[in-house]
Amino acid sequence: MALHISFRNDTDLGMRVDLERIRLLVEVSEDSRQELQPLTPDDVADTVLLKDNGKDPTAKRLPLPIPVGRPKPTRDANWTNFRDACQNAAVPTKIVGAHSTVEGLIYFDLRGEMDLLQTARLYVPNLAAMGSNQPISYFDIALGHGSGN
Repeated sequence: MALHISFRNDTDLGMRVDLERIRLLVEVSEDSRQELQPLTPDDVADTVLLKDNGKDPTAKRLPLPIPVGRPKPTRDANWTNFRDACQNAAVPTKIVGAHSTVEGLIYFDLRGEMDLLQTARLYVPNLAAMGSNQPISYFDIALGHGSGN
């Protein structure tokens, strides 16, 4: 899943966004919540292009006469082109200049469980002014139309 994010800075100072610490908080069940880390463009390409093509991993197969490991998927030109497209569409920088906007995609792997978005929250911590390591703000944004949490 890709979320289109826009960071707007209306101040006179540049801001830094800690992109690696952004989390998608999902509620798997009443007693189980998980924090999903953003995927890198490499992770996105691996997840989309190198998956097992929907084959049932529990299906019985005839044993091979010689023990053979599972072949490693190859990262061909299609993989590279897709990874590059993901990189080009991603949030391009951690720095939001004074009176400017930075936007792009942030990717998460929901493993096809799109209904988790109904109660999901996007957590963006550690927004800081340039030249300072002190966080000055954060965002916790509800994404779905869940029970009003």
